Amino acid sequence: MQQICLALVVLALVALRGIASDYYAIEVVDADTDRGVPMVELRTVNDIVYYTDSAGWVAFREPGLMDRQVFFAVKSHGYEYAADGFGICGARLKPVAGEKATLKIKRLNIAERLYRVTGEGIYRDSVLLGRKSPIEQPLLNGGVLGQDSVRAAIYRNKLFWIWGDTTRAKYPLGNFRTTAATSLLPGTAANRGGLDPSLGVNLHYFVDTRGVNRAMAPVESIEGPGMVWLGGLVVLADNEGRDRLIASYARLKSLNKPQERGLVVFDDQAEIFRRLCQFDVDAPMYLEGHPIRVEERGTPYFYCNYSVPYTMRVRADWDAIQDPAEFEGFTCLLPQTRFAGAQSQIERDAAGKPVWAWKKNTPPLSADDQAALLKARLLADDETRLLFRDIDSGKPVKAHAGSIRWNEFRKNWIAIFSEYGGHSMLGEIWFAEAPQLTGPWSGAKKIITHDAYSFYNPVQHPFFDQDGGRLIYLEGTYSATFSGNSNHTPRYDYNQIMYRLDLGDPRLKLMTGER
Repeated sequence: MQQICLALVVLALVALRGIASDYYAIEVVDADTDRGVPMVELRTVNDIVYYTDSAGWVAFREPGLMDRQVFFAVKSHGYEYAADGFGICGARLKPVAGEKATLKIKRLNIAERLYRVTGEGIYRDSVLLGRKSPIEQPLLNGGVLGQDSVRAAIYRNKLFWIWGDTTRAKYPLGNFRTTAATSLLPGTAANRGGLDPSLGVNLHYFVDTRGVNRAMAPVESIEGPGMVWLGGLVVLADNEGRDRLIASYARLKSLNKPQERGLVVFDDQAEIFRRLCQFDVDAPMYLEGHPIRVEERGTPYFYCNYSVPYTMRVRADWDAIQDPAEFEGFTCLLPQTRFAGAQSQIERDAAGKPVWAWKKNTPPLSADDQAALLKARLLADDETRLLFRDIDSGKPVKAHAGSIRWNEFRKNWIAIFSEYGGHSMLGEIWFAEAPQLTGPWSGAKKIITHDAYSFYNPVQHPFFDQDGGRLIYLEGTYSATFSGNSNHTPRYDYNQIMYRLDLGDPRLKLMTGER
């Protein structure tokens, strides 16, 4: 029996070497770190296009282009390859089966692209080249081809992940009622912990009997057509003192108008979310985005918002989170009023200054609301607290979705968010910081850029922080959606990509309170 097993291992190794020797290996690395760079485009003169996998490899085998000089144009979002005398960025290589070449590319982004978290073929080329993958499922995991917008929380000593719409191989319409997975928290092999986040995330999807990702939203209690999206993922003790995993839900027929809203709770036995309560669909405040738990004067609160800064909060209490009337908005409007354009009512103190405070039944002001109040001269420029400006140019930056976390290294609250508009629609990612959660927020620095491509709903993962918070990890949805770009990046499009940001980078100068 041992001889048969040994023979099978030898045959497997021979086969693997045979596969690898059939390819010419091209490696693209960061010029500063020598780490492989994912999603770098290599294009031949006759427009044959390859993209590096998450380790920075391309397995090249074109029968008509082997053993001769071939020019590869090289480009990637936020990176730059050296140009020749004609201004053409690329390299001339001679592809020979079994040999390799290394190309060094300069990173322009402050944040470093690490790997693709979801989708098919994450380490496709590495596998073809016979190289070891850092993750357990390098080719296909849970039948997932693409996934939208991640949320994550620590639950029962594991990381619990949820995503929005998920595409599958068998048909363009996949799972539109939430996909979920778990992974181990980072640790060492000795304590059976998860991977170092610089290497990857081993996701274990909730799947059906075919091993394909399954719908996690409560299909038996949320009736009616449409997508069911979950957000606002938090862990909270119920009235019996048991920790429960809770999320907000919305059932939608389209991107515009929800048909139903409420909260769901995870059923640990059935491994599915069930409806906890239902809200008025027009309720202005509820758990959403990426909430954080913060204690204020002995009272724990969940702070949240879809965009940043966070301008909604509710007591971290089982009954309070189920009552939209318990939510407070951070605003300068008179209590129990709403934004009404030029007719909005500003609350001012005896000195005439606007009273920015947490107020029940008073929805917060969005960036557009504040801009309108400035235009109507109901607020002066120095009376805003929640608007961002490019710290280099002074130009306003319109914040879209993002997350806020406390950072021990910076000793500040830090925000990671996408910009609405900008160089690329929802494709620019910014960093900002403030000494208080309520600001004043102002100066912001661009850390990631995409050329005519979206990278929306970015979120920082504090459970991955390293070196006392100096190194942070963030991911978002890379998608041509909203960008107007019809040239989709194979495998990467509509998937999650992880970046790492060094908060000790001198380009991230202290930005608190600057205007």
